[in-house]
Order: sequence, then C-alpha cells, then structure tokens
Amino acid sequence: MTPAMLPLITGAEVTFWICAPLMVLGALGLVLFRKAVYSALSMAFVMVNLAFLYAAMEGPFLFAVQVIVYTGAIMMLFLFVLMLVGVDAPDSVVETIKGQRLMAAVAAIGLLALIVLGVGGAVTGVATGLAQANAADGGNVQGIAGLIFGRYVFAFELTSALLITAAVGAMVLAHATRVKAKAGQRELADQRMKAYATTGAHPGTLPSSGIFARHNSIATPALLPDGSIAQASVSSTLAERGATVDAHELNQITGGTFAAVTAIRDAEEDEE
Repeated sequence: MTPAMLPLITGAEVTFWICAPLMVLGALGLVLFRKAVYSALSMAFVMVNLAFLYAAMEGPFLFAVQVIVYTGAIMMLFLFVLMLVGVDAPDSVVETIKGQRLMAAVAAIGLLALIVLGVGGAVTGVATGLAQANAADGGNVQGIAGLIFGRYVFAFELTSALLITAAVGAMVLAHATRVKAKAGQRELADQRMKAYATTGAHPGTLPSSGIFARHNSIATPALLPDGSIAQASVSSTLAERGATVDAHELNQITGGTFAAVTAIRDAEEDEE
C-alpha cells in the first residue's frame, strides 16, 4: 500500500479521539459522584471538551457559545446555587412526590430512546458537510440566529425565564428573611440556662477535642475525668468520614490508667 492509498487522518479526527474518551469519563463522573459539586464539575468538564470538538470542526461561534454561555454561565450558576444552598443534607429514599420513581423511570426510558434515535440518525444519515451547512442561510452564525430568534424563539425565551427564575431562587434561598429579632447575649444565656434546668445540658462551651486525652488532635474525642468519652466533642464531619480516633480503644487505655491511679490512691489512704 502506497502512502497515497493510506487513509488521511484529519485534525478533527485526532481531536475527537482525544476528547471523546474524556467526555465519557466526565459523563460517568456526573452520574457516579455522590457529591453534587463533583457532578457539576464533571458536567463542566464534558462541556469544555465539547467546545474543543466544535473548534476542531471549524465552528468558532459554537465554540465561543459553549464556553461562555454553557460552561461559563449556566454551570457556574449551578455551582453557586449548590454552594449557597449547601449539600450537607443526607440522602433520603422516601418519596416526597407520589409516583416519583415511575416518572423517573419513564423519563429515563424516553431519554435513552432519544439518544439511540439521535445517534442512529447521525450514523446512518447522509452527512451534509461543513461547507454546505455554512453556505445555507448566509452562513453558520446567521443560520443559528434565524433559528433562535425565528423558529425556536418561544423555547429560547422560555429558557431565559428559567435561568432568571433559578437565579432569583438562589438569592431567596441564600438570603432568608429574618422573621424575628436576632438573639443577643442575654437571650442566648437565658436559653442555655433554661436548657440546663430542663435537660441538664452544660451551659458552657463544648469541650475541645484532645483534652484529658493522650493526643492533641481534632480527630481525638475529649475524655471526661472518669475516663469516659465526651460525646459533645466528637466532630460529626470527621465521624462521617471515618477519620476520628477509635474512641472505644482510647477509652479503654485511659480508663485503665484512671483505675490504676485510683487503686494507688486508695492503697495510700489505707496505709495512712
């Protein structure tokens, strides 16, 4: 086979085979990550690679729109909403909407059918060609403008209203209206003393980790003078991550030390 007979590999094909696997990995991360922030970043990663594909196929307008509008505006809006609202709420398997799982299954089947039909039509259909597509309607940019502000103007305006609603919703959730005056030092002290009288909660500050313990670390729970664990000093965040020191083992070590000291002290008192 002569060099002239070898298949010509274009820059667009090389870009596709580089960006396509990365887009698949980003899409898998979008689905598999348990943290919403990581999923949003994975989606932004997919959009950036898609912009590179637009650039490789000589679509500078779509490249700029993909980076500026979708990656730079919409995805950053999602991230801001997640960071403002917070993602610390635990996952719940209780259906708050009746038939939620059924509707989700129907939507998933419809989306899968749409993807299969779209990919099948793109593979089996006849390619128009970039030159012919850009020549229609006075050019690529003019053709997109005609579709957005002509045929699909209602959907375009509806999407704009949806984005504005999302921004307003983020502001409302982040800046909750105060319905009563902020409690001062006297009110807070009264609340602590009331809790101490009713439930026995200590009115002072929470015990710091590492106190009465053998380690000076935030991952070490505090120990009371009798060697027991002060549960109020255990960091809930570190406990969920499994990064705390084994409280049971620490309690046994310190409890044994306290028992030995107590035995020595009792023996000295008996001798006296």
